[in-house]
Amino acid sequence: MKIFAHISWLFATIVIFASLALMILTFYFLPKPYSRKLSAWIIRLSTLFHVDVEGEEDPKAQMFLLNHQSDLDIAIMETISRRDLAWVAKKELFDIPFFGLSLKLAKDIAVERESKTSLIKLVRDAKHVLDNNRVITMFPEGTRSTKEKMLPFKSGAKMVADKYKLCVQPVILMQTSKYYNVKNLYYKPGRIKVIFLDSFIADKSDKDWLNNLREKMQRTYDNELANNPSHR
Repeated sequence: MKIFAHISWLFATIVIFASLALMILTFYFLPKPYSRKLSAWIIRLSTLFHVDVEGEEDPKAQMFLLNHQSDLDIAIMETISRRDLAWVAKKELFDIPFFGLSLKLAKDIAVERESKTSLIKLVRDAKHVLDNNRVITMFPEGTRSTKEKMLPFKSGAKMVADKYKLCVQPVILMQTSKYYNVKNLYYKPGRIKVIFLDSFIADKSDKDWLNNLREKMQRTYDNELANNPSHR
């Protein structure tokens, strides 16, 4: 079974990189953001995973905040939203072949960890994204967590949302590392559930809203895990 899972992972990984290459080749020929959407749909269809959506995307949302477990997460979000998403990612990811170029072409936002200067740049870049009617899309944990507990949320999301009084919508991805896990070289097709929570307007007078949001997202995740055996 492990050998089959590793072979499946290799196939899924080849599909992901081939789709990124297609996105790069078609970027200047297709209207934004369709080259990225096309790439994401190829990944989703070729790797045979189905997405169930609970709740509704707020068409007025200016920022999506997602938990992060797997490299599938970006493709999932791109296929369930028609919006032009501007991803916030670690600066070092922009240097990875294919993946980094796809981020640069789409003019996504690069941030450096633990850099105050980078946070200032994040706020400035976010304004440019908003002016172009794109949706800031972030993993506030800052990195993948393959466990069932979300990592502490980084302050960058709150800084940007507070600055521009953004309409923020939390999005929960259930157990995506169960289907594609880079560390374990593991992949299997399946049904992935996405939960859209209610959106809200960021209020900088509430200093704890980001921490409270993490707790709310974790409670929703835990309840879904407890009440839906298919996630286990």
